Amino acid sequence: MPQRLLADDVTRLPLDHEPLPAEEVVDGDPTAAVQTLGAVGGVEVGVWEMSAGTTRDTETDEVFVVLSGSGTVEFEDGERIRLAPGTAVRLHAGERTVWTVEEPLRKVWVA
Repeated sequence: MPQRLLADDVTRLPLDHEPLPAEEVVDGDPTAAVQTLGAVGGVEVGVWEMSAGTTRDTETDEVFVVLSGSGTVEFEDGERIRLAPGTAVRLHAGERTVWTVEEPLRKVWVA
């Protein structure tokens, strides 16, 4: 039988946070956690969460929807997107970003 239920409640899914690499941290002591839920049509689906702080990242092709928390993601071209519950964003592979999280940010991603 095919797996249909990926998670009972992604907003409460337990996640194990780890410190982010020091060379990526811009401000604070942010930690992050990721849980892959499964694959659909050759792409993965999962949950990611970051605690308060600021960090740099190099992105993969991804679409995500913010479930909880708040912050911003800023791109090298200067575009800045405010993140809040319900925000949907498309990231492109290789983009350099800076994530500033004010309240622990949780998102569901497809990549």
